[in-house]
Parts: sequence; C-alpha cells; structure tokens
Amino acid sequence: MCLQGDSMKHRLERVNEVLKRELSELIVRELNFSSHILVTIPAVEISPDLRQCQVFVSVIGADDEKATVLEELQEHRNTLQRELSRRVVLKYTPHLNFKLDDSIERGSRIIEIMQNLEKPKSDQ
Repeated sequence: MCLQGDSMKHRLERVNEVLKRELSELIVRELNFSSHILVTIPAVEISPDLRQCQVFVSVIGADDEKATVLEELQEHRNTLQRELSRRVVLKYTPHLNFKLDDSIERGSRIIEIMQNLEKPKSDQ
C-alpha cells in the first residue's frame, strides 16, 4: 500500500482547488474583458514540486477573442503570480502557464446535437 502517495495526491488536489478559486477571483478583479466574452478557469494542475501550474482557461466567444484572452493573461502573468503569492502561502510561487480549454464548448455542442436528434422529424 502506498499511503504516502495517496496523501500527496490529495494534497495536490486541494492545492489545485485553492489555486483555481483564487485565480478565478483575481482574473475577475484584475482583468477587464469585453462584456460579451465569458472567461472561466475549469481546472488547474500544479506540478508535484509546486513550481509549475497549468491553468486551463475556457473562453466562450469568437476564435480571435480566445487568442486575445490568452495574450492578455500572458501579459498579466507576473501580476497574477504576485497576487496569488499574497493570497496562497506555498513553498514556491508557481509559474503560471495558460492553456485554452474548449471542453465547455465541446460539451455545449454535444448537447445541441443530442437535442436535435430528439426533435421529431416533420413528415414530408
């Protein structure tokens, strides 16, 4: 049995949840995106050494808006890291790496397809 490994896994999961919550709040407070763009952080994954953090960003909007959101997040990465270090006490302040996550859009598309399949076809 590997109880120490399980303990480490649960600790990383808790750290991921805290980072996700704090980053979401920071992004809302620090960055101003267009009113018709929805930006969320569905997940973060911190490395076991706490030095790197993959931040998965979901953007509901046009493709060019998605690129703009990622660019703006990259531009404000240092500020976000600094604020994060003030809110969350860790051995290291993780380096944030932003990645586009389109799982919400894919899920919406699948639901739309399923709803269209359920609609009765009109007789011709």
